[in-house]
Amino acid sequence: MIKRTFLILLIPLFFSTVTVKSQSVTLNGDSIFYQMKKVADWQWKNLETVGWKNPKKDWTSGAMYTGMMAWAKLANNETYYQKLIQVGEDNKWQVGKYRHFADDYCVGQLYSQLYTIYKEPKYIADFKALADTITLLPHTETLEWKKSIHLREWAWCDALFMGPPALGYLTEATGDPKYLNKSVQLWDKTTAYLYDKDENLYYRDSRYFDKKEKNGTKVFWGRGNGWVIGGLVRVLTVMPKNHPERKTLENLFVKMSAKLATLQQPDGSWHASLLDPQSYPSKETSGTGFICYAMAWGINNGLIPAQKYTPIVNKAWLALTTSVHPDGKLGFVQAQGAAPDKVGYDDTDVYGVGAFLLAGSEMLPLYLNHKSNTLIKTVYNGTATSKQQLVELKWTAITKKIKNANPKKLVVRDGATGEVIKSTIVYKGKIPQLVRYTVNVSAGTNRFFVISTK
Repeated sequence: MIKRTFLILLIPLFFSTVTVKSQSVTLNGDSIFYQMKKVADWQWKNLETVGWKNPKKDWTSGAMYTGMMAWAKLANNETYYQKLIQVGEDNKWQVGKYRHFADDYCVGQLYSQLYTIYKEPKYIADFKALADTITLLPHTETLEWKKSIHLREWAWCDALFMGPPALGYLTEATGDPKYLNKSVQLWDKTTAYLYDKDENLYYRDSRYFDKKEKNGTKVFWGRGNGWVIGGLVRVLTVMPKNHPERKTLENLFVKMSAKLATLQQPDGSWHASLLDPQSYPSKETSGTGFICYAMAWGINNGLIPAQKYTPIVNKAWLALTTSVHPDGKLGFVQAQGAAPDKVGYDDTDVYGVGAFLLAGSEMLPLYLNHKSNTLIKTVYNGTATSKQQLVELKWTAITKKIKNANPKKLVVRDGATGEVIKSTIVYKGKIPQLVRYTVNVSAGTNRFFVISTK
């Protein structure tokens, strides 16, 4: 039986440890997986028993779905996809009331990602009709915060998590580049207006250009910039490597990461106010979750150096997991609003859960890919049906990754749960040729397998 421990663990990339409440803690793959499961299950149960605070098309819900999709991809249990499909059915696969308001089509990210797996045209019909219109509009208005500009343009920084990824994932779903290209065009417009090149951070909107914190610094919100860098990563995830704007966005990501790294607090989090953290002294998990997600993704994709940034995301993940209640409720989530308020252990909201699950979805491969003397095999089922999949690995591939590999001591484990997978070795004479194992891979699931010696 697998020991399902919920200890909060620190990635031993450099074989370091950290002490929390006088307990030495370490990180392993199943700790990440089961922390994610605990938080996701609590959130679904809470929605089913207590109810939805906001509409299922709302931006708060849309942000939660981004994390729930990331979790469903790892869970190897189609139940989680079915919950998300039911959301779509309840919404009649429509976006929100204000058609050009980014908050109201954040839910399009969910629809497009589900379509990519299940290929049901109704999933994206309404959102695609809206996106077709968005690509045709001139978008020439100023982004100054007046005349309800937010209902027509990405005039506030949070919109960069809601709008650009929605269009980007629609390109992934349909193969039509016009949606991604429009998202980049509008991203550039918002960046030209709200991005401070001296601080490498984004203002919330034009009303904050001349405001100052109590300590005299400029006003940049932690969660808002978390939304931005999280949205940036989601756009880059679906952007072709040869896209003409990719390098520009990658450079922006590197600059923002470098700046945010300097603003992390001793507890591992980013506070509500980035440049005056003492004005809101408590940690805040929604902004921290999005930043942790983005930086871990950046390490996994080679955009920022592991040696510098792994300790940063380690501390951030620790800040997140120490905010999880024993029953799975995520605390320290800043309340909704343009500006922050006090936040505590009992404060939660669905978008914070989305951020937590996104962070976990990148922390797991980060941990696995930096394990020493192991080979990591990824198996993905991008179809709508579960599959029994035969996996074959050449022995020469194993010996390249594992020193002094001994076939009699070889073990295959599920990287997420730690479960031992039955495997066989095929010999030619006395020389091992292949390692084989058969696994079930649920619809839309990405499974990691760790091959090592005992």
